[in-house]
Amino acid sequence: MRVGILTGGGDCPGLNAVIRAVTKSLIRHGQCEVLGIEDGFQGLMEPLPRVQALDWQRVSGILHVGGTILGTSNSANPLRDAATLAQVGRNLAALNLDVVVVIGGDGTMSLAHGVAQATGVHCVGVPKTIDNDIAHCERSFGFDTAVTTAAEALRRLESTASSHHRVMIVETMGRHAGWLALEAGLAGAADVILLPEIDYDIEAVAAHCRAREQRQRYTIICMGEGAKARGAALTVREQVAGSPDPVRLGGVGHVLRMQLQPLLASEVRTTVLGHLQRGGDPTPFDRVLATRFGHHAAQLVVQRRFGQMATLQHGRIGSVPMAEVANVQRTVARGHELVTMARDIGVCLGD
Repeated sequence: MRVGILTGGGDCPGLNAVIRAVTKSLIRHGQCEVLGIEDGFQGLMEPLPRVQALDWQRVSGILHVGGTILGTSNSANPLRDAATLAQVGRNLAALNLDVVVVIGGDGTMSLAHGVAQATGVHCVGVPKTIDNDIAHCERSFGFDTAVTTAAEALRRLESTASSHHRVMIVETMGRHAGWLALEAGLAGAADVILLPEIDYDIEAVAAHCRAREQRQRYTIICMGEGAKARGAALTVREQVAGSPDPVRLGGVGHVLRMQLQPLLASEVRTTVLGHLQRGGDPTPFDRVLATRFGHHAAQLVVQRRFGQMATLQHGRIGSVPMAEVANVQRTVARGHELVTMARDIGVCLGD
């Protein structure tokens, strides 16, 4: 078989581990020829497809390396118009690919499903996102690394917050799902955790901070970029025309600072972690999980179980139809165990 691999959407720690596992498994057990498609779907949208041969040597030594050796794009949309889709189809036919392994989030899975339906190419998916918001997947690789990075940032900021008696706001990524803010906030001992799923009452947050002014004299707030005050709109950083995910969130931490400062005696500061959460080498947990996903994706290819995405459910690697994952986000339920636990240990959730 002739197999293509591409990485779509934002970069994520563990992508290279997946590429390594897919390639080595397909070469060793499937006797396949493997091609890496450069810069995600963008590499298929141009007059000449951009690919590179992936052999055993090329993918050796990349397990622990962050980013992706293939490059990626979170603005390439092969379904944007008929001409672009036709070009993708011609390139796929010219490459003579039997199947494409697509590594990405819910948006990338949606694009892959659409391209497969329109061109007839077979696809197999691997879930990727630091947001941990892919449907039917309890843990995506890259999430553990992002949580570790954000939790360390919270711990470092706690020392300066306590020294200067400040309220320190840390804004994490996560889009419309609060998993990253929730787990990073719990691991980093945040006093207030604000999630996209639970609109916050600014008076409730201020009251919690004022109470801490009388005791510990500092407060750490961890909030997801999709969080918002009750009755308010999302804080949008920019909109990217033509992108499959045009709305880019960011800056709500600064909004909260302006809301809180008049209500408190303490000085309020905001740190937006941004792309720090997506960069760097994957944690050992993510290296293993990414390898498990990649190995299972290769098995799906060899078994010709196309249209499936590798997944983790109840601690076991399996698969689900890509169509069930496309453009569906897994968000934090108000009654989730971690939410209940946070409340029970005195964490303010803003409501």
